[in-house]
Amino acid sequence: MREYRLVSTSGILGYGYPEACLAAAMERGVDMIGCDGGSTDPGPYYLGSGKPFVSLRAMKRDLRHMLVAAIRYKVPMVVGTAGGAGGEPHLQLVAQMVRDIAKEEGLHFRMALIHSELDKEYLKRRVREGRTRPLGRFPGLDEVTVERATRIVGMCGPEPYMRALGEGAQVIIGGRTSDPAPFAACAMTGQLPPAPSWYAGKMLECGALPAWPKGPDCLYVTVRDDGVICEPMGDRACTPLSVATHALHENSSPIRHVEPGGVLDTTDCVFEQVTPKATMITGMRWNPAEAYTVKLEGVELVGHRAISICGTRDPVLIGQLDHFLGLVRDLVRVKAGDLEITPEQYRLTIHTYGRDGVMGARELVRDATPHELGFVLDVVAPDPEVAQAVIALSRTSMLHSDFPGRLCKEGNMAIPFSPSDLSAGEMFRFTLSHVVLPDDPCELFPIEHEVV
Repeated sequence: MREYRLVSTSGILGYGYPEACLAAAMERGVDMIGCDGGSTDPGPYYLGSGKPFVSLRAMKRDLRHMLVAAIRYKVPMVVGTAGGAGGEPHLQLVAQMVRDIAKEEGLHFRMALIHSELDKEYLKRRVREGRTRPLGRFPGLDEVTVERATRIVGMCGPEPYMRALGEGAQVIIGGRTSDPAPFAACAMTGQLPPAPSWYAGKMLECGALPAWPKGPDCLYVTVRDDGVICEPMGDRACTPLSVATHALHENSSPIRHVEPGGVLDTTDCVFEQVTPKATMITGMRWNPAEAYTVKLEGVELVGHRAISICGTRDPVLIGQLDHFLGLVRDLVRVKAGDLEITPEQYRLTIHTYGRDGVMGARELVRDATPHELGFVLDVVAPDPEVAQAVIALSRTSMLHSDFPGRLCKEGNMAIPFSPSDLSAGEMFRFTLSHVVLPDDPCELFPIEHEVV
């Protein structure tokens, strides 16, 4: 029976993994080393700013061990959604890291870069042709939204990775990519069927998270014609329960996983413990889509953000919190007006932790009065000077506003940091969550080859 062996080092490049676990996988024998490089989970800022959300030092450490192992054992190394968000700055950042490591370690190989950031004129043409569709609650896409976007990426499927492998690349660094796609691409290049290849990718995209107990490890997956076998390399185990629950990860359906080019159907999957550490999964199906679609992600600049953090354990204040926060907002509005800043020029949000700080208006538990509360004052304005002015007014108003029954004649709040007002830089929002219908799965994703 045909087999293809893949190892994933961690859930995201830079999250770290034990070097011994990667070494154990290489000694057993692998056909590919991979790692997902990013996610939209941290929000729109990273795509808009072009910055990563993990440390450069951590990314380079993870890359170094993977790259040295790949060249030593003569197997491909593949990273998708490079740099955290997969835009052009993120892709170039990781590519340069690879070049630097190669120089430091004396390594030689062929590298392919798969670009995912989209040309606006191309996308506007597709809008005019009626070849875009909204996802979720987003409105239909128009040319104004495209033009206003700071950065737009397409979510790459397996086809560009398969093409890059076929063109001789040993190291592939991709822009924004469907998390399982790089792993599925390698297995399908090894002549394995789509269904187990995609299922393997679903397991590998988060490193060793399908294992129990949770912790840093490398996941080793063997893809066969009839299914996949998952096993961690450290002191953990993949059980039928741990694997089955991971299959629910980041998906609205427990059995239908929509990917570029089709749907992975896990309705009839069977989970079997085949060794104390390994579980085999069979019964998955791949249903090709009638039309190939590529998901689009885009962000636009909203303004600049400033924050301040404080807390109180004053029971008199806590007992009339809504009244107090209303006084603060009113006072900020008046003081901002004295600075010729109108309410339309800023947005002040007061996040209250200890009472509705996580769920907000959706909070169901309201049966206790907290003895202390934490506040995050959040101001967004068109320019940083206005944001800093309003956050200073907000912090001062929280600190010194009066309220009925007040006994403390100094500050109402404990402030943990100095400086008390912190700039959070640019603020972005997602404005594109759509699909586009290309003529070819590779047309949005140019491949650039180089000898390193």
